[in-house]
Amino acid sequence: MPTKRDYYAILSLDRRATDEQIKRAYRKAALQYHPDKNPGDKQAEQRFKECAEAYEVLSNPEKRSLYDQYGHDGLRGTTVHDYAHMQNDDIFSMFADIFGGASPFGGARRPGTRQAGRGQRGLDLETQCEITLQDVAQGCQREIEFTRQDLCSTCSGSGAKPGTKRRICATCGGRGQVLQRGFGGMFQMVSTCPSCLGQGSMVDKPCSTCDGSGRAPLKRKITVKIPAGIHDGQAVRVRQEGEPGEGGGPHGDLHVYVRVREHAFFRRQDNDLILDVPISITQAALGADIEIPTLFGKSMLHVAPGTQFGEVITVKGLGLPDLRGGRAGDLRAQVIVEVPRKLSHLQEELLRQYAATEEHSVLPTRKSFLEKLRDYLVGGSAGADKPAEPRSDAPQN
Repeated sequence: MPTKRDYYAILSLDRRATDEQIKRAYRKAALQYHPDKNPGDKQAEQRFKECAEAYEVLSNPEKRSLYDQYGHDGLRGTTVHDYAHMQNDDIFSMFADIFGGASPFGGARRPGTRQAGRGQRGLDLETQCEITLQDVAQGCQREIEFTRQDLCSTCSGSGAKPGTKRRICATCGGRGQVLQRGFGGMFQMVSTCPSCLGQGSMVDKPCSTCDGSGRAPLKRKITVKIPAGIHDGQAVRVRQEGEPGEGGGPHGDLHVYVRVREHAFFRRQDNDLILDVPISITQAALGADIEIPTLFGKSMLHVAPGTQFGEVITVKGLGLPDLRGGRAGDLRAQVIVEVPRKLSHLQEELLRQYAATEEHSVLPTRKSFLEKLRDYLVGGSAGADKPAEPRSDAPQN
Protein backbone atom coordinates (compact mmCIF):
# COMPACT_ATOMS: atom_id res chain seq x y z
CA MET A 1 0.00 0.00 0.00
CA PRO A 2 1.57 3.36 -1.00
CA THR A 3 2.54 5.75 1.77
CA LYS A 4 0.19 8.70 2.10
CA ARG A 5 1.52 12.24 2.37
CA ASP A 6 0.96 14.32 5.47
CA TYR A 7 -2.33 16.21 5.19
CA TYR A 8 -0.86 19.41 6.58
CA ALA A 9 2.00 19.28 4.07
CA ILE A 10 -0.46 18.76 1.19
CA LEU A 11 -2.19 22.04 2.03
CA SER A 12 1.05 23.78 3.14
CA LEU A 13 -0.33 24.30 6.65
CA ASP A 14 1.06 24.48 10.15
CA ARG A 15 -0.42 21.96 12.60
CA ARG A 16 -1.79 24.86 14.64
CA ALA A 17 -3.79 26.19 11.66
CA THR A 18 -7.26 27.56 12.38
CA ASP A 19 -10.41 26.39 10.63
CA GLU A 20 -10.43 29.51 8.48
CA GLN A 21 -6.78 29.00 7.48
CA ILE A 22 -7.54 25.41 6.50
CA LYS A 23 -10.49 26.55 4.40
CA ARG A 24 -8.44 29.23 2.60
CA ALA A 25 -5.56 26.81 1.97
CA TYR A 26 -7.86 24.23 0.43
CA ARG A 27 -9.58 26.79 -1.77
CA LYS A 28 -6.22 28.02 -3.06
CA ALA A 29 -4.94 24.49 -3.72
CA ALA A 30 -8.17 23.31 -5.34
CA LEU A 31 -8.17 26.25 -7.75
CA GLN A 32 -4.50 25.65 -8.56
CA TYR A 33 -4.87 21.96 -9.38
CA HIS A 34 -8.45 21.86 -10.69
CA PRO A 35 -8.58 19.62 -13.82
CA ASP A 36 -10.42 22.31 -15.79
CA LYS A 37 -7.42 24.57 -15.33
CA ASN A 38 -4.97 21.73 -16.08
CA PRO A 39 -6.60 19.71 -18.90
CA GLY A 40 -4.92 16.36 -19.49
CA ASP A 41 -2.53 16.76 -16.55
CA LYS A 42 -2.94 13.55 -14.54
CA GLN A 43 -0.55 14.73 -11.85
CA ALA A 44 -2.61 17.89 -11.27
CA GLU A 45 -5.78 15.79 -11.08
CA GLN A 46 -4.16 13.55 -8.49
CA ARG A 47 -3.10 16.57 -6.44
CA PHE A 48 -6.66 17.97 -6.72
CA LYS A 49 -8.07 14.77 -5.23
CA GLU A 50 -5.32 14.63 -2.62
CA CYS A 51 -6.18 18.16 -1.48
CA ALA A 52 -9.87 17.25 -1.17
CA GLU A 53 -9.05 14.26 1.05
CA ALA A 54 -6.79 16.40 3.25
CA TYR A 55 -9.48 19.06 3.60
CA GLU A 56 -12.18 16.51 4.49
CA VAL A 57 -10.08 15.28 7.43
CA LEU A 58 -8.65 18.58 8.68
CA SER A 59 -11.99 20.43 8.45
CA ASN A 60 -13.68 17.80 10.63
CA PRO A 61 -12.77 18.33 14.35
CA GLU A 62 -13.18 14.65 15.27
CA LYS A 63 -11.20 13.30 12.31
CA ARG A 64 -8.53 15.97 12.74
CA SER A 65 -8.08 15.04 16.41
CA LEU A 66 -7.63 11.36 15.53
CA TYR A 67 -5.19 12.26 12.75
CA ASP A 68 -3.17 14.57 15.01
CA GLN A 69 -2.80 11.82 17.63
CA TYR A 70 -2.30 8.70 15.51
CA GLY A 71 -1.66 9.81 11.93
CA HIS A 72 -3.32 7.95 9.05
CA ASP A 73 -3.77 4.83 11.23
CA GLY A 74 -6.05 6.83 13.52
CA LEU A 75 -8.58 7.22 10.69
CA ARG A 76 -9.01 3.48 10.33
CA GLY A 77 -12.65 2.72 11.11
CA THR A 78 -13.82 6.22 10.16
CA THR A 79 -15.29 7.21 6.83
CA VAL A 80 -13.02 9.13 4.46
CA HIS A 81 -14.25 9.28 0.87
CA ASP A 82 -12.32 7.37 -1.80
CA TYR A 83 -11.41 10.41 -3.88
CA ALA A 84 -9.12 8.44 -6.19
CA HIS A 85 -12.20 6.83 -7.80
CA MET A 86 -14.56 9.82 -7.68
CA GLN A 87 -15.52 12.10 -10.52
CA ASN A 88 -14.00 15.57 -10.38
CA ASP A 89 -17.43 17.22 -10.57
CA ASP A 90 -18.62 15.21 -7.56
CA ILE A 91 -15.56 16.22 -5.56
CA PHE A 92 -16.06 19.89 -6.40
CA SER A 93 -19.74 19.73 -5.50
CA MET A 94 -18.97 18.30 -2.04
CA PHE A 95 -17.24 21.53 -1.02
CA ALA A 96 -19.02 23.94 -3.37
CA ASP A 97 -19.85 26.33 -0.51
CA ILE A 98 -16.17 27.30 -0.39
CA PHE A 99 -16.34 28.52 -4.01
CA GLY A 100 -19.63 30.40 -3.73
CA GLY A 101 -21.70 27.54 -5.12
CA ALA A 102 -20.27 27.57 -8.64
CA SER A 103 -17.04 26.61 -10.32
CA PRO A 104 -14.86 29.52 -11.46
CA PHE A 105 -14.05 27.47 -14.55
CA GLY A 106 -17.68 27.18 -15.72
CA GLY A 107 -20.57 24.91 -14.85
CA ALA A 108 -22.82 25.14 -11.83
CA ARG A 109 -21.57 22.48 -9.43
CA ARG A 110 -23.61 23.06 -6.35
CA PRO A 111 -25.15 19.82 -5.03
CA GLY A 112 -28.73 19.46 -6.21
CA THR A 113 -28.52 21.85 -9.17
CA ARG A 114 -28.61 20.99 -12.82
CA GLN A 115 -25.43 21.24 -14.85
CA ALA A 116 -25.25 21.68 -18.59
CA GLY A 117 -28.61 19.99 -19.19
CA ARG A 118 -27.82 16.75 -17.35
CA GLY A 119 -29.20 15.56 -14.02
CA GLN A 120 -27.17 15.87 -10.83
CA ARG A 121 -26.70 12.98 -8.44
CA GLY A 122 -28.65 13.38 -5.19
CA LEU A 123 -27.15 13.94 -1.76
CA ASP A 124 -25.92 11.09 0.42
CA LEU A 125 -27.53 10.47 3.81
CA GLU A 126 -26.14 9.06 7.07
CA THR A 127 -27.66 7.05 9.90
CA GLN A 128 -26.38 4.50 12.39
CA CYS A 129 -27.24 1.18 14.02
CA GLU A 130 -25.97 -0.75 17.04
CA ILE A 131 -24.87 -4.40 16.96
CA THR A 132 -23.24 -6.84 19.39
CA LEU A 133 -19.86 -8.51 19.23
CA GLN A 134 -21.72 -11.74 18.50
CA ASP A 135 -23.19 -10.04 15.42
CA VAL A 136 -19.67 -9.05 14.34
CA ALA A 137 -18.60 -12.69 14.57
CA GLN A 138 -21.49 -14.06 12.51
CA GLY A 139 -22.77 -11.13 10.45
CA CYS A 140 -26.37 -9.96 10.77
CA GLN A 141 -29.21 -7.97 9.28
CA ARG A 142 -30.75 -4.84 10.75
CA GLU A 143 -33.97 -3.04 9.91
CA ILE A 144 -33.23 0.65 9.43
CA GLU A 145 -35.83 3.42 9.58
CA PHE A 146 -35.03 6.91 8.32
CA THR A 147 -36.62 9.91 6.64
CA ARG A 148 -35.36 11.50 3.44
CA GLN A 149 -36.50 14.40 1.29
CA ASP A 150 -37.98 12.60 -1.73
CA LEU A 151 -39.86 13.67 -4.82
CA CYS A 152 -43.24 15.11 -3.95
CA SER A 153 -45.95 12.54 -4.70
CA THR A 154 -48.44 15.26 -5.71
CA CYS A 155 -46.37 16.97 -8.42
CA SER A 156 -43.90 14.11 -9.08
CA GLY A 157 -41.05 16.42 -8.15
CA SER A 158 -41.77 19.18 -10.67
CA GLY A 159 -42.81 21.70 -8.00
CA ALA A 160 -45.64 22.85 -10.27
CA LYS A 161 -49.32 22.61 -9.43
CA PRO A 162 -50.89 19.52 -11.06
CA GLY A 163 -52.12 20.45 -14.54
CA THR A 164 -49.40 23.09 -15.00
CA LYS A 165 -45.78 22.90 -16.12
CA ARG A 166 -42.49 24.57 -15.36
CA ARG A 167 -41.29 27.19 -17.82
CA ILE A 168 -37.76 27.82 -19.04
CA CYS A 169 -36.02 30.60 -17.14
CA ALA A 170 -35.86 33.73 -19.29
CA THR A 171 -32.72 35.00 -17.56
CA CYS A 172 -30.42 32.06 -18.30
CA GLY A 173 -32.35 30.39 -21.13
CA GLY A 174 -32.52 27.11 -19.24
CA ARG A 175 -28.76 26.82 -18.66
CA GLY A 176 -28.95 27.49 -14.91
CA GLN A 177 -25.98 29.87 -15.07
CA VAL A 178 -25.17 33.31 -16.39
CA LEU A 179 -22.00 34.92 -17.74
CA GLN A 180 -20.93 38.18 -16.17
CA ARG A 181 -18.28 40.51 -17.62
CA GLY A 182 -16.20 43.14 -15.87
CA PHE A 183 -13.44 45.71 -16.46
CA GLY A 184 -14.55 46.56 -19.96
CA GLY A 185 -14.95 42.93 -20.99
CA MET A 186 -11.44 41.92 -19.98
CA PHE A 187 -12.71 39.41 -17.41
CA GLN A 188 -15.69 37.11 -17.32
CA MET A 189 -17.15 34.90 -14.63
CA VAL A 190 -19.80 32.18 -14.74
CA SER A 191 -22.20 32.16 -11.78
CA THR A 192 -25.48 30.59 -10.76
CA CYS A 193 -28.53 32.19 -12.31
CA PRO A 194 -30.12 34.50 -9.68
CA SER A 195 -33.63 34.00 -11.06
CA CYS A 196 -33.98 30.22 -11.11
CA LEU A 197 -31.13 29.50 -8.65
CA GLY A 198 -29.44 27.18 -11.11
CA GLN A 199 -32.46 25.02 -11.97
CA GLY A 200 -32.92 26.36 -15.49
CA SER A 201 -36.70 26.58 -15.11
CA MET A 202 -39.28 28.30 -12.94
CA VAL A 203 -42.75 27.66 -11.51
CA ASP A 204 -45.63 30.08 -11.95
CA LYS A 205 -48.18 28.09 -9.92
CA PRO A 206 -46.41 26.09 -7.17
CA CYS A 207 -47.63 22.76 -5.87
CA SER A 208 -49.63 23.19 -2.65
CA THR A 209 -48.13 20.07 -1.07
CA CYS A 210 -44.43 20.93 -1.40
CA ASP A 211 -44.84 24.71 -1.93
CA GLY A 212 -42.97 24.49 -5.22
CA SER A 213 -39.84 22.76 -3.88
CA GLY A 214 -40.68 19.44 -5.52
CA ARG A 215 -39.60 17.64 -2.33
CA ALA A 216 -41.46 16.18 0.63
CA PRO A 217 -40.39 14.06 3.64
CA LEU A 218 -40.64 10.32 3.04
CA LYS A 219 -40.24 7.67 5.75
CA ARG A 220 -38.26 4.64 4.64
CA LYS A 221 -37.75 1.22 6.23
CA ILE A 222 -35.10 -1.05 4.74
CA THR A 223 -33.15 -4.15 5.75
CA VAL A 224 -29.38 -3.73 5.75
CA LYS A 225 -26.92 -6.62 5.71
CA ILE A 226 -24.03 -6.08 8.16
CA PRO A 227 -20.98 -8.15 7.09
CA ALA A 228 -19.10 -10.31 9.59
CA GLY A 229 -15.87 -8.74 10.85
CA ILE A 230 -17.01 -5.11 10.59
CA HIS A 231 -15.33 -2.66 12.99
CA ASP A 232 -16.93 -0.09 15.25
CA GLY A 233 -17.35 3.18 13.33
CA GLN A 234 -17.26 1.66 9.86
CA ALA A 235 -20.15 2.26 7.49
CA VAL A 236 -22.23 0.06 5.19
CA ARG A 237 -23.21 1.87 2.00
CA VAL A 238 -26.69 1.23 0.64
CA ARG A 239 -26.81 2.49 -2.93
CA GLN A 240 -29.65 4.66 -4.22
CA GLU A 241 -31.22 5.17 -0.78
CA GLY A 242 -30.12 8.81 -0.45
CA GLU A 243 -32.01 11.82 -1.74
CA PRO A 244 -33.09 12.00 -5.39
CA GLY A 245 -31.07 14.13 -7.78
CA GLU A 246 -32.19 17.20 -9.69
CA GLY A 247 -33.14 17.08 -13.33
CA GLY A 248 -33.72 13.33 -13.30
CA GLY A 249 -30.36 12.60 -11.68
CA PRO A 250 -29.89 9.38 -9.66
CA HIS A 251 -30.42 9.05 -5.93
CA GLY A 252 -27.48 9.43 -3.59
CA ASP A 253 -26.47 6.67 -1.18
CA LEU A 254 -27.26 5.92 2.45
CA HIS A 255 -24.29 5.35 4.76
CA VAL A 256 -25.16 3.24 7.82
CA TYR A 257 -22.51 3.70 10.51
CA VAL A 258 -22.11 0.69 12.78
CA ARG A 259 -21.63 0.96 16.53
CA VAL A 260 -20.49 -2.21 18.34
CA ARG A 261 -21.78 -2.56 21.88
CA GLU A 262 -19.19 -3.28 24.60
CA HIS A 263 -18.98 -6.94 25.64
CA ALA A 264 -19.04 -8.16 29.24
CA PHE A 265 -15.92 -10.32 28.78
CA PHE A 266 -14.10 -9.56 25.55
CA ARG A 267 -12.06 -6.65 24.22
CA ARG A 268 -11.28 -6.41 20.52
CA GLN A 269 -7.77 -5.91 19.13
CA ASP A 270 -7.90 -5.97 15.33
CA ASN A 271 -9.41 -9.42 14.69
CA ASP A 272 -8.28 -10.93 18.00
CA LEU A 273 -10.34 -11.09 21.18
CA ILE A 274 -8.75 -10.37 24.56
CA LEU A 275 -10.14 -12.19 27.61
CA ASP A 276 -8.98 -11.73 31.21
CA VAL A 277 -8.99 -15.13 32.96
CA PRO A 278 -8.70 -15.07 36.77
CA ILE A 279 -7.04 -18.15 38.31
CA SER A 280 -5.87 -19.09 41.80
CA ILE A 281 -2.29 -19.36 43.02
CA THR A 282 -2.52 -23.14 43.11
CA GLN A 283 -3.89 -23.31 39.54
CA ALA A 284 -1.04 -21.11 38.34
CA ALA A 285 1.57 -23.19 40.19
CA LEU A 286 0.22 -26.70 39.52
CA GLY A 287 -1.61 -26.13 36.20
CA ALA A 288 -5.29 -26.64 35.42
CA ASP A 289 -7.91 -26.95 32.68
CA ILE A 290 -10.36 -24.05 33.05
CA GLU A 291 -13.73 -23.52 31.37
CA ILE A 292 -13.88 -20.15 29.58
CA PRO A 293 -16.53 -18.37 27.49
CA THR A 294 -16.14 -17.75 23.75
CA LEU A 295 -18.43 -16.14 21.18
CA PHE A 296 -19.23 -19.63 19.92
CA GLY A 297 -19.98 -21.37 23.23
CA LYS A 298 -17.84 -22.72 26.07
CA SER A 299 -14.28 -23.96 25.67
CA MET A 300 -11.50 -25.38 27.84
CA LEU A 301 -8.29 -23.43 28.43
CA HIS A 302 -5.17 -25.35 29.44
CA VAL A 303 -3.06 -23.51 32.01
CA ALA A 304 0.42 -25.03 32.19
CA PRO A 305 2.15 -25.49 35.59
CA GLY A 306 4.17 -22.44 36.57
CA THR A 307 2.06 -19.95 34.60
CA GLN A 308 2.92 -16.38 35.59
CA PHE A 309 0.69 -13.37 36.20
CA GLY A 310 -0.05 -11.56 32.92
CA GLU A 311 0.91 -14.45 30.64
CA VAL A 312 -1.14 -14.70 27.46
CA ILE A 313 -2.43 -18.07 26.28
CA THR A 314 -3.50 -18.06 22.62
CA VAL A 315 -6.37 -20.17 21.32
CA LYS A 316 -6.24 -20.22 17.52
CA GLY A 317 -9.29 -19.40 15.41
CA LEU A 318 -11.65 -18.25 18.18
CA GLY A 319 -11.38 -14.55 17.35
CA LEU A 320 -13.34 -12.49 14.82
CA PRO A 321 -13.39 -13.00 11.05
CA ASP A 322 -11.46 -10.61 8.83
CA LEU A 323 -13.81 -8.22 7.04
CA ARG A 324 -12.17 -8.83 3.66
CA GLY A 325 -10.48 -12.22 3.79
CA GLY A 326 -12.80 -13.99 6.24
CA ARG A 327 -9.89 -15.60 8.12
CA ALA A 328 -10.60 -15.74 11.85
CA GLY A 329 -8.38 -14.11 14.44
CA ASP A 330 -7.41 -15.68 17.76
CA LEU A 331 -8.66 -15.66 21.33
CA ARG A 332 -5.92 -14.37 23.62
CA ALA A 333 -6.52 -15.27 27.25
CA GLN A 334 -4.53 -13.11 29.69
CA VAL A 335 -3.97 -14.85 33.01
CA ILE A 336 -4.76 -12.88 36.17
CA VAL A 337 -3.47 -14.69 39.28
CA GLU A 338 -5.74 -13.82 42.19
CA VAL A 339 -4.37 -13.75 45.75
CA PRO A 340 -7.03 -14.77 48.31
CA ARG A 341 -7.99 -12.03 50.76
CA LYS A 342 -9.20 -14.47 53.43
CA LEU A 343 -7.81 -17.89 54.35
CA SER A 344 -9.14 -20.65 56.52
CA HIS A 345 -6.96 -21.80 59.45
CA LEU A 346 -5.90 -24.89 57.50
CA GLN A 347 -5.07 -22.91 54.35
CA GLU A 348 -2.97 -20.46 56.34
CA GLU A 349 -1.08 -23.24 58.08
CA LEU A 350 -0.35 -25.03 54.82
CA LEU A 351 0.92 -21.82 53.20
CA ARG A 352 3.19 -21.15 56.19
CA GLN A 353 4.62 -24.61 55.87
CA TYR A 354 5.24 -24.00 52.20
CA ALA A 355 6.87 -20.63 52.93
CA ALA A 356 9.17 -22.34 55.42
CA THR A 357 10.45 -24.64 52.67
CA GLU A 358 11.34 -21.56 50.63
CA GLU A 359 13.02 -19.92 53.67
CA HIS A 360 10.95 -16.81 53.03
CA SER A 361 9.90 -14.46 55.84
CA VAL A 362 6.12 -14.05 56.01
CA LEU A 363 3.75 -11.96 58.12
CA PRO A 364 2.52 -11.68 60.77
CA THR A 365 5.82 -11.91 62.75
CA ARG A 366 6.14 -12.66 66.47
CA LYS A 367 6.41 -9.00 67.49
CA SER A 368 3.92 -6.33 66.63
CA PHE A 369 4.89 -3.01 65.09
CA LEU A 370 4.36 -1.18 68.41
CA GLU A 371 6.60 -3.64 70.24
CA LYS A 372 9.39 -3.15 67.69
CA LEU A 373 8.94 0.63 67.86
CA ARG A 374 9.29 0.57 71.68
CA ASP A 375 12.45 -1.52 71.46
CA TYR A 376 13.85 0.86 68.87
CA LEU A 377 13.22 3.96 70.99
CA VAL A 378 14.78 2.49 74.16
CA GLY A 379 17.79 1.20 72.26
CA GLY A 380 16.69 -2.39 72.08
CA SER A 381 17.98 -4.84 69.54
CA ALA A 382 14.81 -5.21 67.53
CA GLY A 383 15.09 -2.91 64.54
CA ALA A 384 17.73 -0.66 66.22
CA ASP A 385 20.51 0.64 64.02
CA LYS A 386 24.05 -0.23 64.89
CA PRO A 387 26.15 2.71 66.14
CA ALA A 388 28.01 4.38 63.31
CA GLU A 389 31.72 3.65 63.01
CA PRO A 390 33.89 6.78 63.40
CA ARG A 391 35.33 8.05 60.12
CA SER A 392 39.10 7.77 59.82
CA ASP A 393 39.36 11.27 58.31
CA ALA A 394 37.20 12.91 61.00
CA PRO A 395 39.04 15.46 63.25
CA GLN A 396 40.01 14.05 66.66
CA ASN A 397 39.47 15.99 69.89
